[in-house]
Amino acid sequence: MKVNYSTTKKIFLASWVSINQTQEDAPVAQMHRPSAKSHFNILKPIRRWLDNIQVRDRPLAHRLCKLIPSDCPFERDVKLFGKTLFHIPPLCKLNPVYEELVGLRFRALCYLADECGEDVTQYC
Repeated sequence: MKVNYSTTKKIFLASWVSINQTQEDAPVAQMHRPSAKSHFNILKPIRRWLDNIQVRDRPLAHRLCKLIPSDCPFERDVKLFGKTLFHIPPLCKLNPVYEELVGLRFRALCYLADECGEDVTQYC
């Protein structure tokens, strides 16, 4: 008895799918399928709010550029007697609204540079 011959039939029969479904079978198949929109993302309104903030005045743009750092403040090298023991990677990517905050800071920098004509190198 060849192993290949007997297992091929079983695999073929186990994976057989019927193309013609009756009307009664369709709702049952849909009930067991998980919905892609079944969960609510609690951070979506916050992300949308941050994306919709319009930077239209100079003091707000300066305040945003000062408050939102240009690089991650948590990244560190832990040293002892001049030797690096370990490196703490940037943790900003763990922030769920990191991309939106960086985008808001970028819009503020663009407003200051393009609309106000200011030099923004102090914020870089």
